[in-house]
Amino acid sequence: MIGLIGKKIGMAQIFLENGNVIPVSLIKAGPCSVIQIKDEKKDGYKAIQLGFGEKKKINKSFSGHLKKAKLKSVDRLFEIRTKEPGKYSIGDKIDVSIFSNGDKVLVTGWTKGRGFAGGMKRWGWHGGPASHGSTSHRRAGSIGPGTAPGRIWKGRAMPGRYGNERVTLKNVKVVKIEKEKNIVYVKGGVPGAINSYLLIMKEE
Repeated sequence: MIGLIGKKIGMAQIFLENGNVIPVSLIKAGPCSVIQIKDEKKDGYKAIQLGFGEKKKINKSFSGHLKKAKLKSVDRLFEIRTKEPGKYSIGDKIDVSIFSNGDKVLVTGWTKGRGFAGGMKRWGWHGGPASHGSTSHRRAGSIGPGTAPGRIWKGRAMPGRYGNERVTLKNVKVVKIEKEKNIVYVKGGVPGAINSYLLIMKEE
C-alpha cells in the first residue's frame, strides 16, 4: 500500500461529461514526508511512517524523532504497511501525483463524535407511542429475555457513546486531482468533520 495523510475540506458537486451530477468530498492531501522506515528484522513488519502538516510546539523527544528527516515539526504521523519499504528514503516527499483519475482507494477517518446518545439516535429505534397519554416517547422499552437466561446478552443495542470511531471506506473512486493545490476529489462522503484528518491509501 501507498498513501497520503490529508485534511477534509468539505463537499461539492461535479458535472460529468455525460451531464450527470455527482457529490464529491474535497481532501487536501500531502505533501507528506517519510519520517521512518520499518523493516522485518528490526521492527517485525514492513512499513513507512509519514508526517503531515505543522505544529507550533513539539517536545524534545518528538523533535529528535524528526531530525533524520530534517523536519522541524509535523502535526500528524501515520504508518502505512508496504511490501517494499526499501524504495523509500527518510526525508522523501510524497504528493498527490501517486493518484490518478479513476483510482479506487481506501479512505480511513474518525466519525463525528456525538457524545452519549439515546437508542433512537444511535440505533434508529422507532420509539414508543407519540400520543398525548404516553410517557415513553423515546425510551428503550423492554430489553431483557426474561427469567431465562435472567441477564442481558452481550452486544445488546443500548444508549451509549456514539461516534468518534475509526472507519475505513473501501473502493472510493478518485474523480479529480488538482496537483497545484494538492487537492483530491473523491466520490461521495468521507468520515469526520471538516478539518479532520484522513488517510488515503491505494495498492502499489
